[in-house]
Parts: sequence; structure tokens; C-alpha cells
Amino acid sequence: MTDLASPSELDEPGILSPLDDAVLATLFTDAHTANSFADTPVTDAELAQIWELTRWAPTSANFQPLRVLYVNSPEARAKLVDHMSDGNKEKTASAPAVAVLALDSRFHVHLPTVFPAGVGLVDVFEGNDEMRSSAAEFNSALQAGYFILAVRALGLAAGPMGGFDKAALDAEFFDDGRWRSILVVNIGHPGDDAFRDRLPRLEHSEVLRWA
Repeated sequence: MTDLASPSELDEPGILSPLDDAVLATLFTDAHTANSFADTPVTDAELAQIWELTRWAPTSANFQPLRVLYVNSPEARAKLVDHMSDGNKEKTASAPAVAVLALDSRFHVHLPTVFPAGVGLVDVFEGNDEMRSSAAEFNSALQAGYFILAVRALGLAAGPMGGFDKAALDAEFFDDGRWRSILVVNIGHPGDDAFRDRLPRLEHSEVLRWA
């Protein structure tokens, strides 16, 4: 890691303060996907705060297509578990909180609010399903990453999973077809043996180029 800027440098106008190593470890270098959770409850206030952080992170022209369904009731949780792959059923059943992340296929109707300067894009997106779908998929994926970091930033562990029957889940919870699921995230405090050994990451030499 490069040396952090000195306090005098951080006092200069336009200089942003870097996060300290402990925060970086919480968000990135020491963070793991959780596979089991303690019984400690996750409150509705904590779940709301996850979104409060997520919504401020950038998307293309502030499109914000991500939507979140928190599955709280026992009845809804049982239905969700039915649609998870076998390896994810127990984790989803036992997690203190579960979020279904979805994209809003008609996110563009909110552009007059979130991007007033681009109000003309409403008609552009309305007339081009492929462009609208591409924008929704890309930006909701960005926001899903932000959501996981927000979970970690609040001292919780995240267990994101793509193993579920998307069509069945969408029919169960989003039957009007407007929202489409992209990820299920278990949320809570880590339980016993929650973390597996970290898998290798690619080295700088394999991914970085300078032009």
C-alpha cells in the first residue's frame, strides 16, 4: 500500500482524505463472504441504513435502477428459500436478514426527479427496450456492489448469492414484471466458521496496463 498523505496535504483545498487501513480492511482486504450467521438480529433501522449509504454511490447519469426487497416475514422467507439452489437454502433460511436485489426495468420514469437535465431521455428509453435494459443491468450491477460494501461498512457481513431460480422468484415476488431479481444477499453478524479461506486474486502484472 502506498503511504497515506500527510495531515498538511489533506488540509489543502481539493484534497480528499484517504480511508485508514482499518476501514480499508473492513471493506476490502479482510472482508469475506459469510456462509453462516450468528443469531444476533439485524434491525429494520440497520437495513434502512444500508440503502441510505448505497443510494449515494454513482451510477450513469444518476439512473439508480436498483431496487431492494427485504424478506422479513416467515411466510415470505419460506417462499424465498424454496426458490434458492440446494446449497443456498439453509444459509438463506437461517440468516437474520435477507435482501433480494432487483433492477427496475422502468427506472427511466424517475429521470425527471433524479436527472432533471436529462428529462428528454425518458422518451429515448421508452422507445428503445434494448438500450433501457442495458442501462438497467449495468447500473444495477454497480449498485449491487455498493450495497455489499454498505453492509460491510455498517459492521455486518454479507453473503451474496446468484444461485436461485430467477424466473420462479420473480413470479413469486415481482409478478407485475417490472422488477427483475439479480442477486440475493444474506445479512447479519458472522457465525461459527462463517468464512472460507480466501481464494487467490490476480496479480497487478496480469490485469494492469498503462498507456
